[in-house]
Amino acid sequence: MMLSRKNSKKFVKNIRYNSRAIVPNFVNEPILSYKKGTAERKDVESHIKKFREGKVKIPLVIGGQEVHTSSKGEIRIPYDHKVVVGEYSKCNPSEHVKKAIDAALSAKKTWQEMAFEQRASIFLKIADLIAGPYRGMINAATVVGQGKNFYQAEIDSACESIDFLRFNVKEVEKLLAQQPVASPGMWNRLEYRPLEGFIYVISPFNFTAISLNLCLAPALFVMLFFGNLLNMQC
Repeated sequence: MMLSRKNSKKFVKNIRYNSRAIVPNFVNEPILSYKKGTAERKDVESHIKKFREGKVKIPLVIGGQEVHTSSKGEIRIPYDHKVVVGEYSKCNPSEHVKKAIDAALSAKKTWQEMAFEQRASIFLKIADLIAGPYRGMINAATVVGQGKNFYQAEIDSACESIDFLRFNVKEVEKLLAQQPVASPGMWNRLEYRPLEGFIYVISPFNFTAISLNLCLAPALFVMLFFGNLLNMQC
């Protein structure tokens, strides 16, 4: 049977899949050396140069939209306080927190109904992006913003962020597979419901990977609905 493009898309959208997806096995991200002359060192050095010469403007992100406010905070290099490398927008609790809550509630239905495999694929894609094209940038930001050396940044930002994302996905898969014992004539089944409420995250100033994990782990583990877990400077 041949289907038109329009009918083909409709067929794919409505089809039910009976396969059970298996998350890739977790393996720790290899730590790069950053020895002089290596490609990874040159990549970080180029990003550090950009950070020192430019001025990064960090907005609030509410409901996927960037919000720049008039109230700003400066970002200075810890080991060179005279250098301002950026600024961040501060939130107005009465205005922006309410908008963040409203945005979270509006995303609730979509995130709640998304299958675990689909949610997992998002987190695994983030890990792949950090491991690849954004590795140098996130490490350079850690060097400049937290005063860590290249090797410390590689461990505390890139590698650990990647490991958190991939490990969490695999552990949630194991968690969902844990089911109560069945009795004769009875099949017991456990479903995990989303959390009723919100999570407020206060990120540590000196640990990039934990800042990431505090925000993203709850969204995966307990199936929270918001893509804007509150992580704002008020």
